[in-house]
Parts: sequence; C-alpha cells; structure tokens
Amino acid sequence: MHAHFFSHRFHPHSHDAYSFGVTEIGAQRFRCRGALRTSGAGLVMGFNPDDPHDGEAAGELGYKYRIVHIGPDVVRDVLSDVGKVDHSRVALPLFAEPVLSDPVLGHALLRLHTALVGGAGPLVRDERLTAAVGAMVRRTATRPVRARTLPAGGAQARAARRARAVLEEEYALEIPAARLAEAAGCSRFALYRAFRAEYGMAPSDFQRQLRLRRARGLLMAGRSAAQAAAEAGFADQSHFHRWFVRCFGVTPGAFQRAVGPAS
Repeated sequence: MHAHFFSHRFHPHSHDAYSFGVTEIGAQRFRCRGALRTSGAGLVMGFNPDDPHDGEAAGELGYKYRIVHIGPDVVRDVLSDVGKVDHSRVALPLFAEPVLSDPVLGHALLRLHTALVGGAGPLVRDERLTAAVGAMVRRTATRPVRARTLPAGGAQARAARRARAVLEEEYALEIPAARLAEAAGCSRFALYRAFRAEYGMAPSDFQRQLRLRRARGLLMAGRSAAQAAAEAGFADQSHFHRWFVRCFGVTPGAFQRAVGPAS
C-alpha cells in the first residue's frame, strides 16, 4: 500500500504477516508492545506477525508511507534459499524494535515496493524480495541469517555462465528466478552473488541489457519503436523508451533517425 493519511485513525489490530513500512512525509504515532512510538520521515516501521498496534497522524500534515506485508512462509522460503537449509527447520526472525533508523533497509523496502506495484518482471521482484528480507534479517532481527554462497573461482563462474546462457537464449521471456537458479545449479541467493561477481550486475539487469541491444538492432533494421519494444520483450513502449534513454542517452526515435538510411 502507498497512502497519505491525515485524520484516519487505525483501530488496534494486527496482521498475519510481517509488515514493514517506510515513512516518506510527516510522522505517524502508534502504540505497540506497551509503548507509544513515532515514525518520522525516513524511518522504518517493522511489525512481527500478530503484533497489535494502532496508528494515527502525529501532526496536521499527516503522514505518507509505503508498506509491504510479507507472509511468514515467504520469509521462510527466502531464508531457506539463502542458507541452503531445510525449509521446515528455518527459524523465523523476530524484530525487537517497531521503529528503526536504517537507510539501507529503507532503501531495500522502497525498491521492493516499487517492483511490486510497478509491474516489474519476476526476476526483478524476486531479487528485490531476497534483498529486502536479507537486509531485514541481517540488520535488525534477533536471529541473524548466516548466508552460504558458492566458493569464489570456478564453481561461481560456471554457475554465472550457465545462467547467462539461459538469459541469452530466452531474453524476451519472463524467466522465473527458480528456473534460472536450477539451470545454474545453485540457490537463487548464491546465483545473485555469483552473477554480480562475474558480470557486475544482477541477472534482471543483464536481461534488460540484452533486450535493449536486441531492440537497438531492430530499430536499425527499420522497425518502429513499438515493434522493437514488443519483439525484444519489453512490457510496453513507455518502459522501453525510459530504459533506452537511461542506457544510451538518446530516445529510440533520435537513435533511429541518426542511423537510418537517410542519415
């Protein structure tokens, strides 16, 4: 949820999931675990499952915040992948403080929220979910995660190369993270680490780069921007346009005019 409240008051309630919010504007006050808390701009709110709390604006300007609810099974699944341990035996983390001053965690949550509401592909969503859960547990939980990764060197490079081969062959498709990890022969978490170490970016970023290169070639061949976007695997033309400008510094139209037969 992304909301701006002024006069609304939440009745005491709880969630059956972990709830993490980032306050953007103003301040919210709420009672949780026997004390009155305040979350101002830039602070993170963290509620364990079944944590009773209420909530209201702490001033006339109200408060604007983003919040994500992550089910315990999802957290357990991510942590079992990170630690490569039996899913049924993963101890769920608990968070001692409902208000946290942690820019790294806040940034990870905002990136996850943006991916969830912005229609990002499965690779992006999974990467950001893993990053957010990892940041929560490593930085603030009472039970820190001890991540296992591939040893540097041959095994790491081979896993990254296997994942790259899948991305190059299926760049226009939405590839689930589990499928990419299976092809690489390791966990998702280990694959992210290996891929970044080998190629300097996440698998989702590499896939987008492949799509941009393909679309650029299609523009040179005379396809329209809409055709190039669709054939290269972009969700829509505006998404393609935005990333083309970010990576190449010019619009698709300007690029096509510059390299076309009449240039």
